[in-house]
Amino acid sequence: MATTLTPPDADSADLAGFGYQPVLHRKLGRYASFAAGFSFVSILTTIFQFFGLGYSFGGAAFFWTWPLVFAGQFLVALNFAELAAHYPISGSIYQWSRRLAGDLVGWFAGWAMIIAQIVTAAAAAIALQVVLPAVWSGFQVLGGDPALTSTSGAANAVLLGSALMVLTTLINVLGVNVMARINAIGVTIEIVGVAAVIGLFFADAERGPQVVFDTQGAAPGGYLAAFLVSGLMAAYVMLGFSSAGELAEETKNPRKVAPRTILSALAVSGLGGGLMLLGALMAAPSLTDGNLATGGLAYVITAKLASPAGTVLLCAVAVAVFVCTLAIQTAGSRLMFSMARDGKLPFARALSTVHPRFGTPMLPAVVFGAAGIALLVINLGNAAIFATLASVCIVMFYLAYLLVTAPMLRQRLRGWPEAGVEQGLFSLGRFGIAVNVGAVLWGIAMAINLAWPRPEIYTPQGGGWWLLWSAPLFVILSGAVGFVIYLRVSRQRAAVGDGSTEQASQPAVQPA
Repeated sequence: MATTLTPPDADSADLAGFGYQPVLHRKLGRYASFAAGFSFVSILTTIFQFFGLGYSFGGAAFFWTWPLVFAGQFLVALNFAELAAHYPISGSIYQWSRRLAGDLVGWFAGWAMIIAQIVTAAAAAIALQVVLPAVWSGFQVLGGDPALTSTSGAANAVLLGSALMVLTTLINVLGVNVMARINAIGVTIEIVGVAAVIGLFFADAERGPQVVFDTQGAAPGGYLAAFLVSGLMAAYVMLGFSSAGELAEETKNPRKVAPRTILSALAVSGLGGGLMLLGALMAAPSLTDGNLATGGLAYVITAKLASPAGTVLLCAVAVAVFVCTLAIQTAGSRLMFSMARDGKLPFARALSTVHPRFGTPMLPAVVFGAAGIALLVINLGNAAIFATLASVCIVMFYLAYLLVTAPMLRQRLRGWPEAGVEQGLFSLGRFGIAVNVGAVLWGIAMAINLAWPRPEIYTPQGGGWWLLWSAPLFVILSGAVGFVIYLRVSRQRAAVGDGSTEQASQPAVQPA
């Protein structure tokens, strides 16, 4: 059969083997698949957001958290690449976990990932406030202080972020082809912008690379504690590389393409981000005047480049924020669609409906965008929104990843993958167990480090105990709400006699 099918037909037949109709439009090539993962990580967006956080706690030596986090996340990415080769299905985190550990664990992995992606999209959209007012003061619509830590700056961030999410929702509704083209152009601009920023920093350095051994300016106390906190910056950045797996059903030859783009998206992000961090530390006018901790990369760029060149680079950062938010929403809507067509979400039939012309699950994109905007509006006027959103959502990401890597390790110890199944596909081979163990230990350590109730992270301006413990409390509350939803959906499916994945896995298609 494989010898007589054209490649698109072969991909459709492959998907049908998992019990799913090929209703999404398969339009993405290798670069578009790479762009989905790279734009989700979006080093130009996230390093701009979080550089000050890392430097304020660890000084210039916080640089070493970057290769450390990259190494840990690459262990996770290697496992994900192997899973992407075996299960080229949209909603990858949910699908992988479900096939490794069963419906309950898989559902919670998908639930945690949906929440994490919605909060991450909102947090990414907030980054416009870091960039646009610096490009033109007219973007500061509310109040006069553009600083994200001020009341007026936080309120304006909500306004700009909400407008961005309306735009990304519209693009996602119009189809994967439109999304892919815009995302590819945006990623190309971002890559050029990253190269330009790195070139600028290295060409106008104030000091040598030995600056990365300087702990001056680190938070008081033992340096290990400061190092662990500063490492949150890198932990916040290097996420979302699995997006190529989320779009597997819209990717041509996904068994071969998705594993490569998962790894390349993280590798390129790791290299580019590391050079950008090093260059910024070398080029900063001062390491001790406090501006590097408060202004981050924007401070270094504006100090080194007069307008309009510096403005052009800041515009590239704005483009990166845009495609980052777009990529997160695209991945999140595909995850919702994947769970809904299995009957695992409320209003499953509506959420799994695909528009025949655009080839997109339109309602999940709208729900995702509305949830992100609601999250922003609820926090209107809260000056601490930025740090709180970022910290909580990243914990959910690491837990979702653990719900894949831990069951995967259990299955490896039982002999997964079976001999011959991985023939011709990406495989870790005899290194699989060692890499998987490393990924699980890494995930546990980072989840604890991220959720630890540090006042400087969760209550930087003061607050009650519930705010200090917001990360574990949010995880518990999300789990409780999720469990109620899971029980309700399961009972509804049982009541109508729809207990099989095969019956629930046929999504509705709107009439043309």
